[in-house]
Amino acid sequence: MTNLHRPLLRRTKITIYRKELSPIAKIFRWKETCLPVNKPAVTVTNHDGSVINADSIRKLYGDLIAVDGITFRVEPGETYGLLGPNGAGKTTTMRMLAGLSPVASGSITVSGIDVIKDNRAVREVMGVVTQHDGLDNGLTVFQNLFLFGFLAGMPRKDAKYRAHEVLEFFGLRERSKDNTYELSGGMKRRLAIARSMMNSPQVIVMDEPSTGLDPQSRNRVWEELAILKDAGVTVLLSTHYMEEATVLCDRLSIIDHGKILDEGSPEQMIERHAPREVAQMRVTPAALRNVREYLDTHSINFREVGALVSVTGVNGERPDLSGLEDAEGVCTSYRSGNLEDVFLVITGKELRD
Repeated sequence: MTNLHRPLLRRTKITIYRKELSPIAKIFRWKETCLPVNKPAVTVTNHDGSVINADSIRKLYGDLIAVDGITFRVEPGETYGLLGPNGAGKTTTMRMLAGLSPVASGSITVSGIDVIKDNRAVREVMGVVTQHDGLDNGLTVFQNLFLFGFLAGMPRKDAKYRAHEVLEFFGLRERSKDNTYELSGGMKRRLAIARSMMNSPQVIVMDEPSTGLDPQSRNRVWEELAILKDAGVTVLLSTHYMEEATVLCDRLSIIDHGKILDEGSPEQMIERHAPREVAQMRVTPAALRNVREYLDTHSINFREVGALVSVTGVNGERPDLSGLEDAEGVCTSYRSGNLEDVFLVITGKELRD
């Protein structure tokens, strides 16, 4: 019997300070040692030089078209994003790319593998981070990594070695013996990202990697993604956070109602669609009526979000708000155009809508 098919480890007693253990948690006990970090696997590309090539892919749920013929490609070592609101089709697209959901039509190739014909093979070269971490709370940090590698087909020795590598690589070695159920949401997300590296993937697919995290945890996750990029890993992520897309993505597609509306680097999109400067006025309820009347009278474009009124001038230039400079209850500041402005221009609605 080969190492890949040998029986699961013999049952031994494990000490974890928790009243209830998962069945899997009761299987393992081992000593841990720190091992050096290896380099990621060499990336295999498609015939066109890309790592991911999605061509006219569609997904149907009955009469509902969830993904409507989208096409994009991701280059080696690139961080590519799908930016759009909830329900835009991002998660469905990610599931199809990972071979977790069937494709109605179109083709997907990842590292030379036809995902539709061989969705099992693609998982050998891909790491996946879903919105729900799927960690076993009855295991320690180390044990979660070890188990993932072992069940993926690694011999016990290799899974143990790789788990230590990943812990060291992501700066989690000191937390290796911590019980997973005690971790914060941000730490669990970091562990899920680390787990996706257990099979030395050439590509990592991340669905909303920082959803539900506080700002500090979100920034830490962004640092983890920067580590992956520096290591040459190709990353495809989905997000509805404008700042996340701006900070992380080399290129991105704006997606809404299952269609890609535009593609390019964040800088290119902002240059094409966003105003150069936006005035933001924080307005008290008492002053809001006068502000509206002034803007309407002078035919100035504006939109309201709560107490914040955003104003753009002609051709994206700074708007003339001289008549409101001394207005009581109005505080005005200026900012450059951003991806949220791009989304508003392209779709006619806020990204958060």
